[in-house]
Amino acid sequence: MDARQERGLQLAQRGHITKHADGWKVLSQSGNGSYFVHLEDHPSCTCPDFEIRQQPCKHIHAVECLIVWNTITEGGQTITTKTKTVRITYKQNWPAYNAAQTEEKERFIVLLDALSKLVDQPMQSNGRPRLPLADMVFACVYKVYVGFSARRFMSDLREAKAKEYIYKTPHFNSVSNYLVDPKLTETFSQLVTLSSLPLKGIENNFAVDSSGFSTCRFVRWFNKKYGREIDNREWVKVHLMCGVDTKIVTSVDVSSASDVRRRHQDCHQRRRVGLGCQRHALLCAAPRAHSEVFSGGGSFCGQSLYQS
Repeated sequence: MDARQERGLQLAQRGHITKHADGWKVLSQSGNGSYFVHLEDHPSCTCPDFEIRQQPCKHIHAVECLIVWNTITEGGQTITTKTKTVRITYKQNWPAYNAAQTEEKERFIVLLDALSKLVDQPMQSNGRPRLPLADMVFACVYKVYVGFSARRFMSDLREAKAKEYIYKTPHFNSVSNYLVDPKLTETFSQLVTLSSLPLKGIENNFAVDSSGFSTCRFVRWFNKKYGREIDNREWVKVHLMCGVDTKIVTSVDVSSASDVRRRHQDCHQRRRVGLGCQRHALLCAAPRAHSEVFSGGGSFCGQSLYQS
């Protein structure tokens, strides 16, 4: 619940909302004046917040929280009754939920082992023998799943070595070095696609969306608009395609911070072209046996992207 919804709930609880022939009259939160709310096909309000944003304001949320209107026409007479809104809740299947949570890690390791075994070891003609790439892929993914630091993660790797999931326990610095190696980006992207193939027979509808998230690295830059230095976390943006029914991720692409900044500096037309290229890359990476219909989220215009 955002701030406007919270304030709308407070207005509804206060009760200064009256029904009129042309809408709802809602007393302002300050008590100085009132605004009219209309809840037809497109809810609207006469307050400055709605006029500027053209999005539901706290007064619209207040009316929606208070009542749901049911109009019944009998003999040419319209009777309007009000009922309190009831939040629909769903019962949790606790036995299934508990079983899934308590067995998740064991099953994850087995699936990760089978997936990492598909990674081929690159040829090496000279130099110090490299660590098995399949083992390092297993270690990198497993570390991210566990969420521990590289040093604290070593006990999990030793346990994986004892169960013969990996051939050799690598040093914690080796795991960190492989995690930041850009050469593994393509390998991880391919494994994401491979992991979705078992569900290709039941998943036909897909959605494309993107989201940004921060990293642990801080950066500093000079903001010309405000005339001062600003520091903040470095962040990246992830573009992915997932199944609508199974929620399986079929393809993923990560834009670096520099790419994101450069894209935001472009004009609107350039950004539209960039997003189109991102959609094309995800479509090409998705398993063709999967696909029937693709749709996009807000940043992808919410339109149908592809139909086979």
